[in-house]
Amino acid sequence: MKLLFIYNANSGKLNALLDVGHKLFSPSTYTCNLCALTYDTFSENMIWKTFREENHFDMEFYHKDVFENTFPNVKMMYPIVLKLEEHQLTTILSPDVLNEITTVEELIELLKIIV
Repeated sequence: MKLLFIYNANSGKLNALLDVGHKLFSPSTYTCNLCALTYDTFSENMIWKTFREENHFDMEFYHKDVFENTFPNVKMMYPIVLKLEEHQLTTILSPDVLNEITTVEELIELLKIIV
């Protein structure tokens, strides 16, 4: 089993720079709560990084453009957390649920309960 985390952001240096600017100047309108939870303005959130490095979950992280190229027949709303098991994708945390989470600690606790 593998957890797939798909950000509501595109890959690339220019997109990363635009995301940083958006987080700095208009954080309340930023469209990827998964990004906001797992990354501070310039680097990965330390609580999240520790969890990611010390847990037993097999995790992969995708920007939405890379996910759509990797899984061209799968249409999703983003951000989302999926479980990949035996070539089957299942939603673990929907965009609605992710957008209600307010702290990285809450995200981690939900993952521990659900998975």
